[in-house]
Amino acid sequence: MKFLICALLAAAFYVAAGEVKVEEGVLIATVDNFKQLVADNEFVLVEFYAPWCGHCKALAPEYAKAAQQLAEKESPIKLAKVDATVEGELAEQYQVRGYPTLKFFRSGAPVEYSGGRQAADIIAWVTKKTGPPAKDLSSVADAEQFLKENEIGIIGFFKDTDSEEAKTFTKAANALDSFVFGVSSNDDVIAKYEANNNDVILFKPFDDKKSVFEGELTEETLKKFAQVQSLPLIVDFNHESASKIFGGSIKSHLLFFVSKEAGHIEAHVDPLKEIAKKYRDDILFVTISSDEEDHTRIFEFFGMNKEEVPTIRLIKLEEDMAKYKPESNDLSAETIEAFLKKFLDGKLKQHLLSQDLPEDWDKQPVKVLVSSNFESVALDKSKSVLVEFYAPWCGHCKQLAPIYDQLAEKYKDNTDIVIAKMDSTANELENIKISSFPTIKYFRKDDNKVVDYNLDRTLDDFIKFLDANGEVADAEPAEETEEEEEAPKKDEL
Repeated sequence: MKFLICALLAAAFYVAAGEVKVEEGVLIATVDNFKQLVADNEFVLVEFYAPWCGHCKALAPEYAKAAQQLAEKESPIKLAKVDATVEGELAEQYQVRGYPTLKFFRSGAPVEYSGGRQAADIIAWVTKKTGPPAKDLSSVADAEQFLKENEIGIIGFFKDTDSEEAKTFTKAANALDSFVFGVSSNDDVIAKYEANNNDVILFKPFDDKKSVFEGELTEETLKKFAQVQSLPLIVDFNHESASKIFGGSIKSHLLFFVSKEAGHIEAHVDPLKEIAKKYRDDILFVTISSDEEDHTRIFEFFGMNKEEVPTIRLIKLEEDMAKYKPESNDLSAETIEAFLKKFLDGKLKQHLLSQDLPEDWDKQPVKVLVSSNFESVALDKSKSVLVEFYAPWCGHCKQLAPIYDQLAEKYKDNTDIVIAKMDSTANELENIKISSFPTIKYFRKDDNKVVDYNLDRTLDDFIKFLDANGEVADAEPAEETEEEEEAPKKDEL
């Protein structure tokens, strides 16, 4: 507390000098003071934010907490923030293209921040950038202080710090910016933590409290060990955990859609901890609460409603996200383990969202496609088919609708051309993945060649494209054409 008060008094002096204001321990950087702020401090982490940005609002308390904890430690590392909507000159200078953007300045030279968004992650990352890869713990007091200061701490116990194992540990520590490492050759420290020579132990405040590395020690295996063991056996999905869930080494996730208020965690999730432990090197177990309003879009992404909880889905993160659905809603440990075994053995078929085929799907000039009739219509070699893949909430799709209707009206009596559309938020295809809306593709008759439509979305250009059977050079985009709207990214679920 004494250190924090001193730091805040120093900050107050800074303000009095008219150089920089401070908010909850975070320096307020502007065009006028930025150059001096970076010159006066060897290490500065700077957040470029927008007041309306939801991710920035979620980061704010953790960022302030990190700044205050660093001040308590009398760290030379400062945290600052820039309102990029006001200080546009700075945002442009440092090529800020999204919010929040964090950059770390070391002696005035910026590097991109690549750590997490919780206070502990921020502190670990900046500490790593300003000190040795692994802190030397030469006494029990040093080790205890190290673990007190770091929620997640990884310690290597090496009697010979020049051994190959110790060198590998140091290399891995140097490569993993998001984790804090310590190293000790002290006999008392080794005895205190019941370690053997060459042991690597990850200490944490949950589950078994510590995890001992097993297997051959390499940079890659230690990286996976750190990423896997630093998370709880069953992870709760939220803003803070999202980057660790989607950015970790484990790309297969078993998602539990539950209501905490209804007691689903205790009834259905807790009994699965032994299975989670058994498969933790291959599958990450994640809970998603239906009680959180922010999670509504996740349910929509999986074609579910909140009345379906408790239930599960399994996903595999590759270039695209593959989704798998169990045959029944039996959540017993035996059934779930059998489901996981089938997945790991490659015996599960992807679950693709599909709406029921409307009875009047072909009654209007614009034909309605769903997953079940897509192939029979779009891949019919006797016709050329133009398909708009859209999202109901997409503003650009709504603007296109009257033009698309006019186009369909023009070609409704043409026996060679079909104008169709498909709601890609409710219908998925195994071989065609849609990442932005609207996406328009032309399936040419005879050879079924797929041509992406890249001209302006005007009636004249559509007609020109169709009359040329898709063989039209890309036109220059209109001056005020807006960007397409993106589908949700993996880490924005």
